Amino acid sequence: MAAANPAGTVFAAAATVASSAALLSYVLMSNHRSKFLWKRSPTNPRRNRRRSGLVAAVGDTPLIRINSLSDATGCEILGKAEFLNPGGSVKDRVAVKIIEEALDSGELVQGGVVTEGSAGSTAISLATVAPAFGCKCHVVIPDDVAIEKSQILEALGATVERVRPVSITHRDHYVNVARRRALEATKLAAIQREASKIEGNSLVHINGHTPQQEACHPISSTDCKGGFFADQFENLANFRAHYEWTGPEIWEQTRGNLHAFVAAAGTGGTVAGISRFLKEKNPNIKCFLIDPPGSGLFNKVTRGVMYTREEAEGRRLKNPFDTITEGIGINRLTKNFLMAELDGAYRGTDGEAVEMSSFEGGLQVLDQLEHSNN
Repeated sequence: MAAANPAGTVFAAAATVASSAALLSYVLMSNHRSKFLWKRSPTNPRRNRRRSGLVAAVGDTPLIRINSLSDATGCEILGKAEFLNPGGSVKDRVAVKIIEEALDSGELVQGGVVTEGSAGSTAISLATVAPAFGCKCHVVIPDDVAIEKSQILEALGATVERVRPVSITHRDHYVNVARRRALEATKLAAIQREASKIEGNSLVHINGHTPQQEACHPISSTDCKGGFFADQFENLANFRAHYEWTGPEIWEQTRGNLHAFVAAAGTGGTVAGISRFLKEKNPNIKCFLIDPPGSGLFNKVTRGVMYTREEAEGRRLKNPFDTITEGIGINRLTKNFLMAELDGAYRGTDGEAVEMSSFEGGLQVLDQLEHSNN
């Protein structure tokens, strides 16, 4: 693999940038050097008639040219600045789409509670966006997560429930607890509706609580409208947020002059939605995954087997994701990731991510990356 190829596209450098500590959510490349639409893409009237206020501020993020890497490789390397969304990440799009679809389907109503098990960006995005739809947010997180994350979520108006860290197969894993809380809220809403029909219901106490309310105390309310579990990993609204929104936005901003797209994956929604849309627009666009240490997606894409060295007999780790990168990498296939259209994958190390996040020029680093990815 050449370090730079003006007639084509360089993937190694961009792949590492995608997993770096930089605030660019994903990387796109082209050797087309005419003027790009660096500004925000034109407004979509149909979407804005439906979305207003805070929700309308989500999306239409600019593409930023990464000068150092573009000049070093001879390719135009662009980063999608998703950190400019109100909640600070690409997950704002997912939160909007999940809530919109749930409201449209009737699974969620205004005043209802959106629950999710997340200790990262999705929780912050749901806590940011839910009130704009007239909904509440309840987040369940492991109790070994930094207390500052709880404080941020609570400052955004969410209720936070901390639970002990256990395997995803355990009923008390934070994701499973979040799913259960949504069911409890829905059951409570049904009980309250029935109670309101009965004059002088003996279950209603002076303080407004009922025995059933105490069973779901973390999200209990005297006026519960039901619950909805966001389910970011398996809810295909995640994929659709990027297939119907982010992907078309990128295509419009680049005027279709795009040769490659690189992104990491956690839930898989971003890489799946964008890659599938771009491939439908132009099958020649190359789409690649960048995967951190400990994740099995790299092997799945390149070898067809969901297996990592960390999972070998005698080497199984409690937490195989021993990496500075957060929110990416996984050892199972989600419904969202299965929608991806990928040409290959790269493994990115923490060292490469840190080095490339502050890359200022020259080809020495690119030469090192070439050897490490061979």
